[in-house]
Amino acid sequence: MRKYILILIAAFQLAACKGQNNTSSILNKKDVTSKTDQLVKEYTDLGIFSGVVLVAENGEPFYEKAFGLANREQNIPNTVDTKFVIGSMNKTFTNVVILQLIEEGKINFSDKMVKYLSGFNQQDAAEITIRQLLNHTSGFGDYFNSGFFDLPYEKKNIQGILPLLKTLQLRFKPGTGNEYSNAGYIILGAIIEKVTDKTYAQNVEERIVKPLQLNSLVTKDIKSIPNRAIGYLKTFNGYDNNEDFVFEPKSDGGFYATAADIMKFYRAYFYGNKLLSKKIKNEDNFFEEIKPVYNQKGAGIPLAGGFNGANTVHLEMLADNISIVVFANMDEPVAELIAKGILHIINGKNPKKAMLSSKLNVYKHYKENGISSVKENFDSLTVNWFLQDPKDLILNNLGYDLMNDNKLEEAL
Repeated sequence: MRKYILILIAAFQLAACKGQNNTSSILNKKDVTSKTDQLVKEYTDLGIFSGVVLVAENGEPFYEKAFGLANREQNIPNTVDTKFVIGSMNKTFTNVVILQLIEEGKINFSDKMVKYLSGFNQQDAAEITIRQLLNHTSGFGDYFNSGFFDLPYEKKNIQGILPLLKTLQLRFKPGTGNEYSNAGYIILGAIIEKVTDKTYAQNVEERIVKPLQLNSLVTKDIKSIPNRAIGYLKTFNGYDNNEDFVFEPKSDGGFYATAADIMKFYRAYFYGNKLLSKKIKNEDNFFEEIKPVYNQKGAGIPLAGGFNGANTVHLEMLADNISIVVFANMDEPVAELIAKGILHIINGKNPKKAMLSSKLNVYKHYKENGISSVKENFDSLTVNWFLQDPKDLILNNLGYDLMNDNKLEEAL
């Protein structure tokens, strides 16, 4: 089973054309609008995208459109005011609160985790620092196992998950490796609650939501909010919703918001000092890594979130002051692919053609051409797959889907 939460913290290094010295030379709004319409249509025609697409210059949207249904069961369309789950984008909110607490002198990058939280008796756990938790170098990995899924809904929160993390073995000695870690960000959430004597949600609301007036952001009681997009997974015989995988927001993921408010948040995060001072940004590893991109025309920094039936991405072109936001209530990695396609369009390049997910692509090819052809063309059929995941998962997951649909012969 692949990770339920995904985040990209890397630059899309796309070089700008020669002679581009300002934002206006890179952006032809009419051309971007027309080609973005064409790109999105490819995905909607395949039935693999519904959601919102927003493109803005200097914080002013010139492309903002909604597509498909927010709720297929009730035939409710998406609008630009629909609230989507943002997945691991929560981690940026957590990062901001931690950096603010460091600025306030309440914690330090070098502080050990065990200074604030007891009961972590794993080998080397006492060496884990705040910085390592922030940078995914603590040795912790994921916590999505039977212990988590067996918890009642009301316990699938920071304090309910924390005891499970005290039983997890570290994947490597702290500081010697790097592995994306939802567990590490749950621990950061627990440290925030310990230091401030307030809930994680209260900290986000007071420190980020109110100052930025992020009026759409929902930090709790998500199943009762109006205008919420239900997530869907396209299967070989229809669509399944993801309501079984929807939990209350935590410090590693799960807030709901509109695309416009998330753009407002990330612009405050990247530019200016309303959330973070220049001094603390200079001390943070992520901002240190992306410094060159502030001067690289045509390059974008994507931050994304997603799990089964949900995928959201904000891509900021720092040197050009252009924001690309794609929210999808469909399965990964569709929002990321559309955002990357729009980045190509802005840079005068042709975006990659839309295609079905690897699993559906393999099944379609099998039905049309047989299993021998799948074997011969497997690599080309599965180019639309996650780089970090082994490709045998495609066949494994498809086989189980077929078995669940009583197609045993096809599954074998």
